Amino acid sequence: MLRILNDASLSAVVAGFVAVLIGFASSVAIVFQAAQSAGADASIIVSWIMALGFGMGVTCFFLSLWYRSPVITAWSTPGAALLATSLGSISYSEAIGVFVFSGVLVLLTGLSGLFDKIMRLVPLPIACAMLAGVLFKFGLSIFDSMMSDVFLVGVMLITYLVSKRLIPRYAVLFVLASGVVFVLTRSDAHLLSNIPFNLGTPVWVWPEWNISALIGIGLPLYIVTMTAQNIPGVAVMRSSGYHTPVSPLLSWTGFTSIVLAPLGGFAFNLAAITAAICAGDECHKDPKRRYIAGLSAGVFYVLAGLAGTSVVALFSIFPATMISALAGIALLGTIGMNLKTAMMEDTNREAALVTFLVTVSGVSFGGIASAFWGIVFGAICLLVSNIKKK
Repeated sequence: MLRILNDASLSAVVAGFVAVLIGFASSVAIVFQAAQSAGADASIIVSWIMALGFGMGVTCFFLSLWYRSPVITAWSTPGAALLATSLGSISYSEAIGVFVFSGVLVLLTGLSGLFDKIMRLVPLPIACAMLAGVLFKFGLSIFDSMMSDVFLVGVMLITYLVSKRLIPRYAVLFVLASGVVFVLTRSDAHLLSNIPFNLGTPVWVWPEWNISALIGIGLPLYIVTMTAQNIPGVAVMRSSGYHTPVSPLLSWTGFTSIVLAPLGGFAFNLAAITAAICAGDECHKDPKRRYIAGLSAGVFYVLAGLAGTSVVALFSIFPATMISALAGIALLGTIGMNLKTAMMEDTNREAALVTFLVTVSGVSFGGIASAFWGIVFGAICLLVSNIKKK
């Protein structure tokens, strides 16, 4: 406890809070759609939010504490999108069975150690190029949002540029504060009073097994979680200098998915976007003290889960343009650093560029996300280049 207090910093705590804010606000609507597709009523949807918040909070906190690095977990956003379009034909109990099955596959992947070995074979420039491609759209979202709300985003961007010059460690904090103040000053003064402040109740539902659903939905859920979430998540850690063993992290996220699936915890995985916020220089200059952001995110995730509907209502106050701009601004430094690392060496530059372009393109073959194919195409390009030289 004494070491945690000594390592704690306001910038790291803010980074954890921003990660939770962006993680919830940017995709909670997709989780709602997935739950409704499964046939969930209002009480069960609240149970989903509670299970997801608790699962992410516990894994963030204890994994970050154990490995002394910012290990940030998240729900599977592409997994939620998949479920929103796939669960309509099965019962809710069978949907729970799908969640458990996918969690078992992730757990087995972690226990086997195979994923860790594969990721060690990926050259750092390729991994950085893939991560830059994943994050690139968030950088663009700053100016896409400016088209819709030029004054709000303009204030946030100017705040970032000034605070980055004067007090860089707290730049994201001032950006967040400026956005909140701007939204509240131009909105109804009684906006906050309309938010319900109550705790939700978890709803446990036992799984049922439908072989067709396990293969047709559970297996794709596992694949998109691994390719679109865990691969970029590992790339974030590697590009930030953290060589935390991946297999135990996957094992714990898979185990958490199995345990919390009956409550609505459909899929947990390593985060990429929010992890980049907690692993960058803006969090703390000393990489050894950035694990505080993981502890902070864990606490805020648990609080968000316990608050249930109150948190969802609170996040709904902030416009989508503010959330998009905040995410993009918070990730500017990470995008630039990864592009620099990816393109630094002449020998790897072309392969890294191919990786970046394929990832940005969003191509999907066989239902597998572009992040995976970016690495595949980049590795092939690098292999051919090395053969030609020899």
